[in-house]
Amino acid sequence: MLREVGTLGDAHVTVDVVLPVFNEQATLTASVGRLHGHLNEHVPYGWRIVIADNASTDRTPAVAEALCEQFDRLRVIRLEQKGRGRALRTAWTDSQASVLSYMDIDLSTELDAYYPLVRAIVEEGYDLAIGSRLAAGAIVVGRRPVREVASRVYNLITRLAFRTAVVDAQCGFKAISRATAERLLPEVADNEWFFDTELLIRAERHGCSIRQLPVHWIDDPNSHVRLVQTALQDLKGIWRLKRSGF
Repeated sequence: MLREVGTLGDAHVTVDVVLPVFNEQATLTASVGRLHGHLNEHVPYGWRIVIADNASTDRTPAVAEALCEQFDRLRVIRLEQKGRGRALRTAWTDSQASVLSYMDIDLSTELDAYYPLVRAIVEEGYDLAIGSRLAAGAIVVGRRPVREVASRVYNLITRLAFRTAVVDAQCGFKAISRATAERLLPEVADNEWFFDTELLIRAERHGCSIRQLPVHWIDDPNSHVRLVQTALQDLKGIWRLKRSGF
């Protein structure tokens, strides 16, 4: 499946970059502008930015619509339920792009890593490509100790529980071929933060190839992630998969 994507000429390869957002009125304009400029200058494939608004209650929807008037190759979808996994599933399922990707709206991962991420699928033949803050060569700046410890503990638990080779399952910087997504998404049950981990674990069980790219990552002190709530959801996800035979 993936090899067919790799044989396409650059002009025929299309990429969707999904930005899942919830109440991001303060950061949306700057982030979209920065990302749009970077893609326009550095990504040689056909691309589109998709803002996936999952049930924002502030002015995010209005800001997103205004951005569509300002920038080309920009689309907005609106979901009435929260959940990063739900937003990604909806945007990816609705897409006809050759490569499906996403990144966190704060753009904590340096954008210079985006072209290598997509190139790993289009030209190198991987099924998925993921950014990693824990791989050799990664640079992490300003991360609070509690988040660093929580991330490392979570990834250790995941690796021990599933014998996975993935060292950073939750970095918000990933790409997948459409053929692989069509194969895996129907099996992924989680609609929240565990979506990433479940997708990768199921990908490994299917024998999919995964490229882990070390990234330069700068912590966002205004991150909306609720550490305790997210950790509990992730642990429930791990338990669910283990009970199902993984």
